[in-house]
Amino acid sequence: MITKRSARERGHAHHGWLEAFHTFSFADYFDPRFLGYGPLRVINQDRVEPGQGFPTHAHRDMEIVTYVLDGALEHKDSLGNGSRIVPGEVQFMSAGSGVTHSEFNPSPTQVLHLLQMWVVPARRGGVPRYEQRTLAAQARQSRLATLLSPDGRDQSIVIGQDAVLYASLLDGSDRVSWQPTRGRRAWLHLAKGSLELNGQRLEAGDGAAIENEDKLEFARAQRAEFVLWDLPQA
Repeated sequence: MITKRSARERGHAHHGWLEAFHTFSFADYFDPRFLGYGPLRVINQDRVEPGQGFPTHAHRDMEIVTYVLDGALEHKDSLGNGSRIVPGEVQFMSAGSGVTHSEFNPSPTQVLHLLQMWVVPARRGGVPRYEQRTLAAQARQSRLATLLSPDGRDQSIVIGQDAVLYASLLDGSDRVSWQPTRGRRAWLHLAKGSLELNGQRLEAGDGAAIENEDKLEFARAQRAEFVLWDLPQA
């Protein structure tokens, strides 16, 4: 079963310097039907104006993934990390027992467009950890590239939950198929473009809850960029 979550139905906030869309309940947006999906708690699609950003703030007991779509993100944290994340890179921070960080758009002219996703860890109170990886466009083109996994498969970043994150770029006649593991669920978020998932049309910003499907077929894409979470049922 594939249940579409329309982009138009998401929570929306506009703060002048930040425009944010929330797939699940977040901050001032609350919908009891959408509190998360398994351990997946947050999918925010944000646009940050030039020279603006989030000042230093704290997190704990959350696995935080940032995926930049356009522009660049400048990150600093209490672990001593300072980095710049651009398209083709994924940033991971396991907040564990507690960490503070700041996130800014360093460009004076370009809007920063990103996804930030949070996953509840399997164990709380761990040692905070930070990683960043580069994944070239060709590694995501017409295939599902593994970004995070619990066991570091395919040189992915290790996440502290039984969850796997894939990313892909599709266009034109490109096709990708994926066979879910029986007894698990998945969540698709289409960040850009459009595509068909098992014949159902999805547009930019749409999501899809996926359960009890023997096979997923991604096809008829138009400059599509998406992420796919493979998640436990509980």
